[in-house]
Amino acid sequence: MTPTIPEATASCARVLDQVERAVVGKRGALELVLTAVVAGGHALIEDFPGLGKTLAARSFAQALGLDFRRAQFTPDLLPADLTGSYVYDQSRSDFVFRPGPVFAGFLLADEINRTPPKTQAALLEAMQERQVTVEGTTHALPSPFHVMATANPIETEGTYPLPEAQLDRFLLRLRFGYPDEDAEWEVLRRRIERRREEVQIEPVLDAEGLRGVQAAAEGVFFHPEVGRYAVALTAATRQDGSLLVGASPRGSLALLACARAYALIRGRDFVTPDDVKLLAVPALAHRVTVRPELWLSNVSAATVIEGVVSRVPVPTRYLPDA
Repeated sequence: MTPTIPEATASCARVLDQVERAVVGKRGALELVLTAVVAGGHALIEDFPGLGKTLAARSFAQALGLDFRRAQFTPDLLPADLTGSYVYDQSRSDFVFRPGPVFAGFLLADEINRTPPKTQAALLEAMQERQVTVEGTTHALPSPFHVMATANPIETEGTYPLPEAQLDRFLLRLRFGYPDEDAEWEVLRRRIERRREEVQIEPVLDAEGLRGVQAAAEGVFFHPEVGRYAVALTAATRQDGSLLVGASPRGSLALLACARAYALIRGRDFVTPDDVKLLAVPALAHRVTVRPELWLSNVSAATVIEGVVSRVPVPTRYLPDA
């Protein structure tokens, strides 16, 4: 049974409260990660080491009641190490399929930019089709299935930047950033009080409950003018002189899905233009390509998207008609 929007919002708030027991002072970033999950997609977190990326993934998996697996991406990781492979079973005198870590409800693809493109591409079918094909046989993945990938923006020697086709499979790309001093002291204070390293996270949902929350997000009202606003933002990236390649219609679809999920998390049954504006950078910046000649001019995809947001007129109608 699909929960009402207030019920789904309450569940999301409890999930965030549980995750915040481990990841302190990052409510806004955690809301965006949950937005990607509620929208049925995947999230990429690019940030420095030690800022809670792995901890956030494990905590979300526990709070959402999903089976958690971690795949550490390394230069020698093979596609079969991720998807699984057929091995010979002597007791059966036959080959049997041994699933890889991708067969989980919540997969942490840790340091995804440290493995070669062939292994990165092994995630493409899983992320888009929720299935993997091994030796000509297709195996369905669990439902729900979500990937949270991390990438380290420093120590880039020996890394493999994600190709645009795979970046496009992530609904959102975001950063946690360093905590302020008060939040960092709170991390230390809680560690002193609990007298152990691990943080106990209580499950709030299960797989069926999460599917219900995702179904509830589909009922969030999206006014046509707000929809055209999302399309206008995406289309404007294709005409911006700073970009070599603009966002595709998949960018508009990402804004639609994420804006609905974010509105639900914030306790509303309708999307506002501010929702779209807030999600524009995390939803679109990784779907565009800045002209190479501008790389040394401090022009980034995020600053270009921010400029687009500042130029495109904002609609005034977003509530359901009475």
